[in-house]
Amino acid sequence: MTQVALTPAVPKPDHVVDSVVYDFDMFGDPGLLADPHVRIMDLVKNAPSVFWTPRNGGHWMLTSHAANFNASRDTETFSSQFIPPEKLAMLKAMMPPGSPHIPIAVPINLDPPDHGKYRMPLQRVFSPKAIEMLREDIRTLARELLNKVKADGGCEFVAAVAEPLPVQVFLKMLGLPLERSDEYRELVRAHLADSNLDPRKMIMKMQRVAASMRDTMLERKENPQNDILSMLWKIEVDGKPTTLEDMENYGVLLFIAGLDTVINGMGLGVRHLAQHPELQAQLRNNPALASDVTEEMLRRYTFTVPPRIMAKDVDFMGVQLKKGDKVMLYLPAADLDAKEYSNPDQFNLKREGTPHIAFNAGPHRCLGSHLARVELQVLYEEMVKIIPEFRLDPAKPAVFHGGHVVGIHSVNLLW
Repeated sequence: MTQVALTPAVPKPDHVVDSVVYDFDMFGDPGLLADPHVRIMDLVKNAPSVFWTPRNGGHWMLTSHAANFNASRDTETFSSQFIPPEKLAMLKAMMPPGSPHIPIAVPINLDPPDHGKYRMPLQRVFSPKAIEMLREDIRTLARELLNKVKADGGCEFVAAVAEPLPVQVFLKMLGLPLERSDEYRELVRAHLADSNLDPRKMIMKMQRVAASMRDTMLERKENPQNDILSMLWKIEVDGKPTTLEDMENYGVLLFIAGLDTVINGMGLGVRHLAQHPELQAQLRNNPALASDVTEEMLRRYTFTVPPRIMAKDVDFMGVQLKKGDKVMLYLPAADLDAKEYSNPDQFNLKREGTPHIAFNAGPHRCLGSHLARVELQVLYEEMVKIIPEFRLDPAKPAVFHGGHVVGIHSVNLLW
């Protein structure tokens, strides 16, 4: 198990009542790092559905499906703009001439209506039709990676398959060089592992990400190719042509979102398959089940934790939240809520009723959901086709992590 030091507990604000305080460190909780979704199931059963934790500077956690669904759709109250426009303008005014641009991850760190203006140009690139055209390329890469380890009788699955598959697909889509993938992944890991939401630190992290892409962005302006960076140079937002600042704003979002999240979905899903040979057999005998397997894996092992900041004081589901409070949409808990899903800890291919919200809800619903689904479906199909019945290596337990993406560092398989 990974050891992560718990952050110091901070004093409880006056507006937080004792009954909604629950001590939970979403980055370093020992139970979370031992087996995340077991601990999250415990959280759903024993913690308030809206609670305040003193860890990581003090913030709210939403664990019920209703709390997450309602907050996700109420963008006027639960804001995604951690650096308000007026504060950003003040920071820019304080910076010396010639200072680097302050990137803002768009559209994810914007609220409507600006969010929609910046999201619209990306809709076509990530549409079901556009992503479906990539399916066979994704399948070819999945087969190549799996065949490379087949004769070895086992592998560390994250490093061998779960990381290179979506990373290579996305770097190619975006237009970034594959040979720099290790450098890019290290930047993303450092970004997501940091629990500090201080605006100055957030700015510095995003400036580092933007700087890593700047040379490729400028090259694509002069020599456009068939990739997202080239496409973004051709769009207009509010009738204005794209600037380098716009490119960096888009780039930091696509970079961070595209190079990490689905890796964890693959690792968690394949770990479940390794624990359940009967499910492997079902899928091997009927590959058409891959879509149902993907959806139930996404529900059972939801992994993203979007942050929000309160835009105003509100009574939310009987709890007083104040302007400026930080809030985490704990989607992994929402999808294990027994009020919405009978026996939520059980994997059920025939599950009906409430759809999962692994990709969030409302205006900020994940732009890359179609891509993630296709990658997961193809992986599950090819995994059982190419690799004989596989199991977990008892000598090398899985290593997990918490944070804004609840996931898995390594999972060792044998076959």
